Amino acid sequence: MAEVQQLRRGNIYEESSQLWRVLDFQHIKMARGGATIRLKVRNLRSGATIEKTYNSGARVDDIRLDSRDVEYLYTDGDLYHFMDTETFEQVALAKDALEGIVQFLKDNTVVELESFEGEPISVNLPTTIDLEVVWAEMAVAGDTANAPTKEVEVETGFRLNVPMFVKEGDTVRIDTRDGRYVTRVQ
Repeated sequence: MAEVQQLRRGNIYEESSQLWRVLDFQHIKMARGGATIRLKVRNLRSGATIEKTYNSGARVDDIRLDSRDVEYLYTDGDLYHFMDTETFEQVALAKDALEGIVQFLKDNTVVELESFEGEPISVNLPTTIDLEVVWAEMAVAGDTANAPTKEVEVETGFRLNVPMFVKEGDTVRIDTRDGRYVTRVQ
């Protein structure tokens, strides 16, 4: 059991037989009353996002997830298939469980699969990933007044802004937490 005020972004807890991931945490102190904790949470089984409010001192079941490395294989409709790198066991996850990371997945990418009591819950990407640029806007000579960037599309279909010197065929390193350009890979 953990007190609600100890929860932080990314923590997972169980309440009413449901698993919740904390997306946002807000501590609200009332003038004369006790503090309240407002959480924005996502149900890990259904994918629904809601806000929950707790009184300070409330307790929830803190859980630990098992994690293992898996390799992304392919997509079949709304299912994404992964293979355990040690046992070669295959696991399929719905697109809803992969919210926010699908645009970075390419074949043979090794990711971390989190599971609870044997049930796959979510996937964590590495902090950065290298992807090839398949389309780039044309750089205009003299267009360098303020932080010159241009839009490119990488092999997964994700679009981002990069410096003007990046061109088609280059490989760029992208921060998977916010989708920003990090560097060009040689």
